[in-house]
Amino acid sequence: MQEIRHTPVAPTRTQHLASGACIDAHRHDDHQIIYAGRGTIAVTTVAGTWVTPATRAIWVPAGTVHAHQAHGQLELHLVGVPSRENPLALDEPAVLGVSPLLRELIISHTNAPEGQSDEQLRLRAVLLDQLRLAPQQPLHLPAPSTPLLAEVCDMLRSDPADGRSLAELGRRVGTSERTLSRMFRRDLGMSFTQWRTQMRLHHALVLLSEKTPVTSVAHQCGWSSASTFIDVFRRTFGHTPGSHHNAV
Repeated sequence: MQEIRHTPVAPTRTQHLASGACIDAHRHDDHQIIYAGRGTIAVTTVAGTWVTPATRAIWVPAGTVHAHQAHGQLELHLVGVPSRENPLALDEPAVLGVSPLLRELIISHTNAPEGQSDEQLRLRAVLLDQLRLAPQQPLHLPAPSTPLLAEVCDMLRSDPADGRSLAELGRRVGTSERTLSRMFRRDLGMSFTQWRTQMRLHHALVLLSEKTPVTSVAHQCGWSSASTFIDVFRRTFGHTPGSHHNAV
């Protein structure tokens, strides 16, 4: 992220982006809620990437440098929250579960005309109350900070179907399985298997947004069968990839 725009006020609005479109790196003095009503949004910071479907939203704290990328025809809903208000008491990005009520509140609030009518203020108050109840979801794909681990992660991200073991990857980069295992735990806060599964799920969301058939998504992301992929996807997101495919 080179040139960083500073937009002090985080906007509250709805906007539409074509698949592949990007919003460059920028930061706000406000907090922001980012929600994809349709399509899939990837939000990237120096700490890693968050990719979310329409059942999740991303909380971006004030001052966080972040960039967006659209996957599928994106209906993007943005809610700015003044820095003095922090309903989640979070100072780092997080993925939040979005209930049907919270979804409708976000869409209604971001589609409303600009202004501070009594109705808008009441709607916003309910939205923030619901936000406090939103469960956090472990959908963050952390970015490695060391060159050796970055090399391994780049290899896997370039081919999510790569099925090599940690020992095989260690031989490829000239280190041991034990060393790589420690690096994943220390630098990324998760095991190699957890990171690879998370990476594959992120890639699956992107492919589904591009209308790729579920069986092909499973194959391209390295699952042994479509049924295995469907089971992992359902346990993670609460719905099947087929129903997600129809929603994006």
